[in-house]
Amino acid sequence: MDFSRLETSSKIGDGWIYPAAQAANSGWLEVDAEAGHRLYWEEYGAADGEPVMFLHGGPGGACAPDMARFFDLSRYRVILFDQRGCGKSEPNVAAAGPAAALRNNTTADLIGDIEKLRDALRIAGKMHVFGGSWGSTLAMAYAIEYPQHCASLILRGIFLGASEDLRYLYQGNAATWHQAPHALTAPGAYISYPDEWGELLSVLTVEERADVMASYKAIFDMVPTTEAERAKQLHAALTWSLWEGVISNMIPEDAAAGKFGDADFALCFAQIEAHYFANDLFLAPGHLLGGAATLASIPVHIVHGRFDQVCPLTQASRLVDALRGAGAEPATYVITNAGHSAMERENALALTAIMDGLPPIAG
Repeated sequence: MDFSRLETSSKIGDGWIYPAAQAANSGWLEVDAEAGHRLYWEEYGAADGEPVMFLHGGPGGACAPDMARFFDLSRYRVILFDQRGCGKSEPNVAAAGPAAALRNNTTADLIGDIEKLRDALRIAGKMHVFGGSWGSTLAMAYAIEYPQHCASLILRGIFLGASEDLRYLYQGNAATWHQAPHALTAPGAYISYPDEWGELLSVLTVEERADVMASYKAIFDMVPTTEAERAKQLHAALTWSLWEGVISNMIPEDAAAGKFGDADFALCFAQIEAHYFANDLFLAPGHLLGGAATLASIPVHIVHGRFDQVCPLTQASRLVDALRGAGAEPATYVITNAGHSAMERENALALTAIMDGLPPIAG
């Protein structure tokens, strides 16, 4: 696999390896008549190409056309879709509210949706499954359920979603922050982003900071009856969204100027994440690493930023250890000098190099 492009290619944002492309097809697929869920999907590339199922992050992050730019579209048929409750899928949390959009919205439902989309798009054989962050979680959960449909897993920013992982991201020193905001009393992403951490905690009272995720979820679960309550809920959603947006890049960007600062995106992103995190991702404890023997039967390609503060590198280390314990090395394991975002130069180029170097799907 040729990783020389990591040294020679221009910065992502100034020049991708592959150009922007128009979707070849798009549409909606009804996946749950009872709850009214229908998914928005787009298809890029060669109609007879090797299928790639792209799983976005969040949960609640939605897809964007640039996500097709990791792929040689003369070779691949890339499927992007917005998961339940977000993006252009319906009902959408921002437009319809959480009561409608979070109904029947679990990991098992999303795995079932992938199967329904496969069938609707007539993907009969194996496909590559490509996902980062929460998308890596969903990709692994899907592969454990349907290994026979997976030619390879391409995973970026491994997210296992254990309690320790979530506490690193959202709890840190929150309980004692009012006494000593810069004290290193617990591990956490706050260490590298102290000002942004202060913004996240500013929404909560001292008492509420004892459990940051639960306190934010209580705000999101509120049914606003006044303009003040609506403003409080939107402010909380934007603050939650901007926290993850800014810490996703090793060199922080102005997250407020991008999607993380958009009100509709933030309402979906924050409320869907809080819903999944409060329910342990709707996965049994240890489910992903417990399925390592199944994952080891599939070529697993991993890209993880050394400086990732959303999903620290230890999560990739735990997955690699589990695969080795099941008797298999990762097909690729690249640790980049980058943070969490797939769009950071080293992450994007590594992912593109992996896709360029994959052997064709047999048969």
